[in-house]
Amino acid sequence: MAIKPLPNEKELLLEIAKGDGIAFAQLFRAYHGPLIKYIYTMLESVETCEETVQDVFLKVWENREILPNLDKFTAYLFIVTRNYTISAIRRMVKDKKHNQLYAEEVLNLNNGEEVFNLDQEYQNILIKAIAELPPSQQRVLQLRQQGLKSREIAGEMGISIESVKKYQQWATKSVSKFLKLHTAVTISVILGIN
Repeated sequence: MAIKPLPNEKELLLEIAKGDGIAFAQLFRAYHGPLIKYIYTMLESVETCEETVQDVFLKVWENREILPNLDKFTAYLFIVTRNYTISAIRRMVKDKKHNQLYAEEVLNLNNGEEVFNLDQEYQNILIKAIAELPPSQQRVLQLRQQGLKSREIAGEMGISIESVKKYQQWATKSVSKFLKLHTAVTISVILGIN
């Protein structure tokens, strides 16, 4: 996350440390947009991004007395943001597991009906998602699955390491969107939710 410090940042931090809400609002406005963009690359949920940014700035406000002592506020902000983003990802994974367990319980209540195998359906959706990727992105994922590192993949495919990273990033984003869309549709069809 590359965020440029504000020209008057040291003065703002001193004022915030004294409890100045106007200075804090100025800091919030300056960094809100860049943090949303950074967090969205990992969470892809505007609502969760907003909540995470709120948590980050609440933490900054709660620890405002240390702000004047920081060498680089942006480094501190990055660390706090990273930690809260990781926590948000963990919560999302936990919620997803909880929702899947709930769906399985509901499906098990169907007396005498065949229980739908969510794991197999999820695998089928994942295969479809990967099949829709461009060949270069598919190949990067395939080689990564085989345990190759970025440098090895770059050599195998005859591309730069940066291209490998970009292909993987694009593939991950595309597959994630596909899975979110199709697993939600599948579970709602199974549960009879319209």
